[in-house]
Amino acid sequence: MGLAGKAEVVGCAQYRPEKYALAPRQFHLEQVADLGLQALADAGLGLADVDGLITIGPQFHEAGMFVPAMAGEYLGVALNYAEVVDLGGASSVGMVWRAAAAIELGLCETVLCVIPSRLAPTAPDDDHSAAVMKAARYGGHSTRYGAPEAEFDLPYGHMAQNTGYAMIAQRYEALHGWDAAVLARIAVHQRANACLHPEAMFHGQPITIDDVLASRMVAEPLRMLEIVMPVAGGAAVVVTRDDIARRCRHRGVRVTGCGEHVQSKSPTYAADMLATPIGAASRRAFSMAGRTPAEMQMALIYDCYTITVLLTLEDAGFCAKGAGLDFVRGHDFRVGGDFPMNTHGGQLSFGQAGTAGGMSQVIEAVQQIQGRAGARQLARHDLAYVSGTGGVMSEQGALILEGAG
Repeated sequence: MGLAGKAEVVGCAQYRPEKYALAPRQFHLEQVADLGLQALADAGLGLADVDGLITIGPQFHEAGMFVPAMAGEYLGVALNYAEVVDLGGASSVGMVWRAAAAIELGLCETVLCVIPSRLAPTAPDDDHSAAVMKAARYGGHSTRYGAPEAEFDLPYGHMAQNTGYAMIAQRYEALHGWDAAVLARIAVHQRANACLHPEAMFHGQPITIDDVLASRMVAEPLRMLEIVMPVAGGAAVVVTRDDIARRCRHRGVRVTGCGEHVQSKSPTYAADMLATPIGAASRRAFSMAGRTPAEMQMALIYDCYTITVLLTLEDAGFCAKGAGLDFVRGHDFRVGGDFPMNTHGGQLSFGQAGTAGGMSQVIEAVQQIQGRAGARQLARHDLAYVSGTGGVMSEQGALILEGAG
């Protein structure tokens, strides 16, 4: 049971990542229209083809509810399928498989998946904006009355993502050892890939292992160059039925496997911080697609931190548990290397555009499979593994993507 590969990603668009400005470029509705039209044009389709829409809810500026209906109305399309996904950095992966499933069930034919920028213009007295900014001071954790984090985490200093991922890294070090230079290798190789991507935030700025090790310690053992820099941006992809994909502009990218697992919100409540949700999600995705990790020709791994990549490599099955350091030490993740990973630079070097950041991995996989990756194009580009991570390794998803034809 599962996906049959009858739905394909056919178009994509994303804003060039940039530093946050005081005046965001557009309202969220405007971004949905702009990104959506760009992705449809990339596919060779139009708004008349769209009958499904997936977007985000909690961050949407113009409304806290009825978001798909409002966005569909703004676009001027009637929807047979509409959904909001709230999985943080796993939202992009979650959107793609939901779109594919809806299409294969016959609920709709063409789905637009859009994640606008984190920020949008707001009025000075906007209560929603004020609440978002207040929570952001604590790294996105809820400060509302009754929230477990507000009572049991925040008062004791467990705030934001850095502390959570540092706890996970420290636990890994206690059980399996640590080699800071090996973790730095991930950031260095991904920066080399970003130097091949003209729109990457750190294009033209290579780094060395020594640079990483000399960067400021933020939350031991994680250094600044091992942690993403949040940027402004947004992204969209178009998923459609396979017969419609035949008349699109580019090679279709079949969605053949998917998995998702949510086990907690805070690592405080995880039964085992090193048994991450990506394990169960990836096993389901590989099984559904009838593929194995060894068959993948590229890996687009959500990389908010280097430790996230290390644990994903282990739990997704690319190496054994506890063998991640040896795996990283023994492989070349650059374009042209023996294990191409995050060929766009990953979020560490391409840039993390809020919730839309995870879509950069999906789009890179799509463009690689379509043969449109330019200077970073892989010679073998038919099979891709893509992961998404939300929260502090709390909600994760996986996709297996394959070239059509």
